[in-house]
Amino acid sequence: MTQSPSERRVVVTGIGVVGALGSDIHTFWKNILDGRCGIQPITRFDASAYDCKIAAEVRDFDPTPAFPTPKELRRTDRFVHFAVHAGWQALKDSGLDLDRCDRDRVGAFIGSGIGGLETTGDQHQILLARGPGRVSPFMIPMLILNMGAGMFSIYHNLRGPCVATCSACATSTHALGEAWRTLKMGDADVLFAGGSEATIVPLGISGFCAMKALSTRNDAPHKASRPFDAGRDGFVMGEGGGVLVLEDLEHARRRGARIYCEIVGYGNTADAHHLTAPSPEGEGAARCMKMALRGAGLNPSDVGYINAHGTSTPQGDVCETQAIKNVFGEHARRVAVSSTKGATGHMLGAAGAVEMALCAKALETGILPPTINLENPDPACDLDYVPNQAREQRVNVVLNNSFGFGGHNATIAARRFEG
Repeated sequence: MTQSPSERRVVVTGIGVVGALGSDIHTFWKNILDGRCGIQPITRFDASAYDCKIAAEVRDFDPTPAFPTPKELRRTDRFVHFAVHAGWQALKDSGLDLDRCDRDRVGAFIGSGIGGLETTGDQHQILLARGPGRVSPFMIPMLILNMGAGMFSIYHNLRGPCVATCSACATSTHALGEAWRTLKMGDADVLFAGGSEATIVPLGISGFCAMKALSTRNDAPHKASRPFDAGRDGFVMGEGGGVLVLEDLEHARRRGARIYCEIVGYGNTADAHHLTAPSPEGEGAARCMKMALRGAGLNPSDVGYINAHGTSTPQGDVCETQAIKNVFGEHARRVAVSSTKGATGHMLGAAGAVEMALCAKALETGILPPTINLENPDPACDLDYVPNQAREQRVNVVLNNSFGFGGHNATIAARRFEG
């Protein structure tokens, strides 16, 4: 008998991450729990003339195993390398045998906030120095931001729904939410969902420096990203990718899959307020969290942990704190909240998926990741931010928040899987 959308359940069965703290979920998770920080002086280019000289670079990364040929690797931008590798890791982690699946019902929802910025910068330099005839014929397919989803689906012959979301720093959380909706509607059995970003390039760092958005604590890179701390002075750029395997529960059960958690709700709102600043008191973010809870049939008191957007910007951290208080009332004092961007940097379009991976691990293991560098709490940020050390605390329900320039808000609600 055909199930209705309200009866269909969606679970997470695989996780893949690439970031400064590791290129697989096991290494990444261990480093997060150990309180390690991936932020170091920039090495990908000479940053001596820039106000911000630090970032969370992905180092010692070999994407070759995830690509069919070295030629394909050369014809794709670094953000696609992250997306394809994270998807490949998620596939391996899930134990999914694609040859036993209906590939018309397996797809990819993998977005990027900016896309191939390195390709854009490099090819522009070639245009200026050598003329239009020397611009690469692969420039456009290398830089357009849908190519993470496109190339992953091509390499694995996935013929189901294929979408690339783009909503700045909310990109990959929107990808997860829209994938969840697609599975709930019965239009797919399995979707690889997430995002990637590779903007630690001169054009990216200079642009964010010009906005005065980045930390300039260059003499102490490991201390530079400090969400909710009174000494925070901006975010630190990160790069990488995160992809989760979202699967229809009955499909997962038939193949005996290991299940990390169940996704149960999704919020998606707009601030309609300002180009870059959040709406006053986090009004749009609050509506987003309420939408996710309402769709999941949850009460605020059901939530035990929130992975905050928490970028380490003066205004953003206060507004998110206010939004949480608005939604949770007195329970806000009892819910654990942490931002992992102190460790990972801000991975922009990849951030939400990587942070959802950490939420899934928190539900699976009963360990909450810490907010590192929280040494002198801002009086306006007065919740339980799991400061500096991971905490053993079993929770049943988590929220994952992501907010982006343009006023984009996205929240995923997930719960511990109980059969």
